[in-house]
Amino acid sequence: MRLQLALNVRNIDEAVAYYGKLFGAKPHKRRPGYANFAIATPPLKLVLFENPEAAERLHHLGVEVLAPGALAETRGRLEALGLLDDVQLEETCCHATQDKLWSQEPQGLRWEWYRITDDAPAKERVEAAPICCSGDAPSRPASAT
Repeated sequence: MRLQLALNVRNIDEAVAYYGKLFGAKPHKRRPGYANFAIATPPLKLVLFENPEAAERLHHLGVEVLAPGALAETRGRLEALGLLDDVQLEETCCHATQDKLWSQEPQGLRWEWYRITDDAPAKERVEAAPICCSGDAPSRPASAT
């Protein structure tokens, strides 16, 4: 497992240069308006969205699970606690195919639990990207499916 920090940034090139130096790392993935770093130490997935008009710098927080079965376990736990807001299975967004769970805390901060199933999908659906890929976030994710 590793924590994910997703930030809205004013200028993607400037942000990539800064965070690359800060963590001594190169981006794992880079696309127009998007970059992510898979940092080993500290274990962090840093995701940058170019969104100069964003009201908030923090886009969302997440937990990337690596082990098969870990997401299903988390889903059961969140459902039992009444904390599961949305489930997305085999969604291609953020330039990867993923299974993900969303929970929103009382003050509106969004948490994503996810597992990447294909880190380089042949076809990306950027035009139909769910909330994780856009700079804009709805006030509340859709109901759990």
